[in-house]
Amino acid sequence: MSHLSSPPQKQKGEHKGRGLPRGSERGSSSRDKDRSVTVSSSVPMPIGGKGSRTNCSPSVPQKVPNRLISEKSPYLLQHAYNPVDWYPWGQEAFDKARKENKPIFLSVGYSTCHWCHMMEEESFQNEEIGRLLNEDFVSVKVDREERPDVDKVYMTFVQATSSGGGWPMNVWLTPNLQPFVGGTYFPPEDGLTRVGFRTVLLRIREQWKQNKNTLLENSQRVTTALLARSEISMGDRQVPPSAATMNSRCFQQLDEGYDEEYGGFAEAPKFPTPVILNFLFSYWLSHRLTQDGSRAQQMALHTLKMMANGGIRDHVGQGFHRYSTDRQWHIPHFEKMLYDQAQLAVAYSQAFQISGDEFYSDVAKGILQYVARNLSHRSGGFYSAEDADSPPERGMRPREGAFYVWTVKEVQNLLPEPVLGATEPLTSGQLLMKHYGLTEAGNISPSQDPKGELQGQNVLTVRYSLELTAARFGLDVDAVRTLLNTGLEKLFQARKHRPKPHLDSKMLAAWNGLMVSGYAVTGAVLGQERLINYAINGAKFLKRHMFDVASGRLMRTCYAGPGGTVEHRPGWRRAQCQLCVGPQPASDAWIYGSQRLDGQVCVSLDCLLRAHAPCPCGIARDGPRPLSPPADPQAGADPGQRGALQFPVPPAAFPEYLAAAGRSGHGLRV
Repeated sequence: MSHLSSPPQKQKGEHKGRGLPRGSERGSSSRDKDRSVTVSSSVPMPIGGKGSRTNCSPSVPQKVPNRLISEKSPYLLQHAYNPVDWYPWGQEAFDKARKENKPIFLSVGYSTCHWCHMMEEESFQNEEIGRLLNEDFVSVKVDREERPDVDKVYMTFVQATSSGGGWPMNVWLTPNLQPFVGGTYFPPEDGLTRVGFRTVLLRIREQWKQNKNTLLENSQRVTTALLARSEISMGDRQVPPSAATMNSRCFQQLDEGYDEEYGGFAEAPKFPTPVILNFLFSYWLSHRLTQDGSRAQQMALHTLKMMANGGIRDHVGQGFHRYSTDRQWHIPHFEKMLYDQAQLAVAYSQAFQISGDEFYSDVAKGILQYVARNLSHRSGGFYSAEDADSPPERGMRPREGAFYVWTVKEVQNLLPEPVLGATEPLTSGQLLMKHYGLTEAGNISPSQDPKGELQGQNVLTVRYSLELTAARFGLDVDAVRTLLNTGLEKLFQARKHRPKPHLDSKMLAAWNGLMVSGYAVTGAVLGQERLINYAINGAKFLKRHMFDVASGRLMRTCYAGPGGTVEHRPGWRRAQCQLCVGPQPASDAWIYGSQRLDGQVCVSLDCLLRAHAPCPCGIARDGPRPLSPPADPQAGADPGQRGALQFPVPPAAFPEYLAAAGRSGHGLRV
């Protein structure tokens, strides 16, 4: 499943249940049983008929690769044998569109995105759909992690015209790169409430031939309106609100949306949002003697504890999944992202500093253990993500969560040993199943499994405290802890024999910077030199492989090559990026190993290498949703009321910027 992100409070709207959160800065499509789409009157699209993947004509494996075979991106290489005549983002595609007067079909995603996989399997591997795209469109495929600048521009359009956004993001552009229709995941065929991808292609082809001038005018009008709204205006206000005022407003909004029972700041789906948790800790720091300060601390600590007990945490292999599909943090979207691990390690380290509770430090250490084992390159860098999907058994079709879920029978077979001293007959497997909520029928409800991939399966989530589990069976708490840890280790060893999820071996400078911070902060807080050494090695990796001495700039991306080597995409040696190793300092010192935080230190890469200095850090969130058309921005709700739209380019330079970005291969600073 693609990773969706969403802010904790309901910004720009959210779907409830196992669906697509619709309101964050950027988004990804999620497993949603109601994946409805809307279109504007300028491109009429009929709906009807039953849509499912089985309605697609059978795909014939493409033996001849397309242009993407020369790329380094794992995501682009996943599409290298599609029957679609894909182009990478660049001048060759733009020139072809202008010369042949064809609209551009831009598809943006990333390699560990579940719904990106779905759309490829259902549509991009389909021969008939491939012919439609090749005859009437110029198709361009973009890895959003390689090109966040391109993703940001068109995600802004999709969000503004559909109240949300998501991956895969599919947008139709004029030859001058201006968007006129956009959406996220499309099923291949029409459903009762959904427009199929084939229908969208046919209608856009028809409108382009018959009403092209209208489409171009509408596209220009939408672009102009969005760019105008992207400009920051003070209006009649002479002085912006103070930082204290804005902090207070943010705290009040979070307080109003807080889930008292399960923690977090939304009904469902729920996201880790470590930036918000860090804000609450900072708010507590400056309001420690007030009721609001205590409330901020309580919200953050409770949320972190509930997350760590829930299924969003991988209790067997450690690390956190992308988000929870339910209010209880129980059933996750199983993808694991590097930047989540990095920021959550810092958040749990801070929680330990504030509370003194080793529960939080154990979680932080578990996160970093997972990263060291699964997401680390031998040269010190860190990989981007692990997929949500994997084959249940070798040779089978990948399914979501297959690597992480368990049946009762599996656990019973792995843990048959009797537990001595229990007040009733009990095996190690039964003890573990009771504590983590496993059942014969599976603990995943059908509403959270719309495709039926997880029937009879269980996600481990802590149902009882150690004390309650021990009391239930008349056992000592330490004995229960030991039995559970031994059982989890046996499950971990058994899981090694399962087919592993796909690893995106792309290494991003910004995300590596966050991970350097995660190791540095946790190592300093816990006084563990081993963790600090991971941070030092990560910083050395960045300086060795991603730093251009001549220009003094960091490159955004590099890739794991054969034999542990590191490779760069040809022509991208000068792509620029800023490494974020810390926020603006709140004061002069960050005090570790105590009960208080006195601010944060923002250090340079060289400083980290010299002094092993920690670098607390946070980044903005991602976020998701479905289809958008070129609705007149002057009609209906004002997108500006949902938050400022920020194009990363000056208003007058929008088309020219995109063309220049395509020619140079440079990304914006991130």
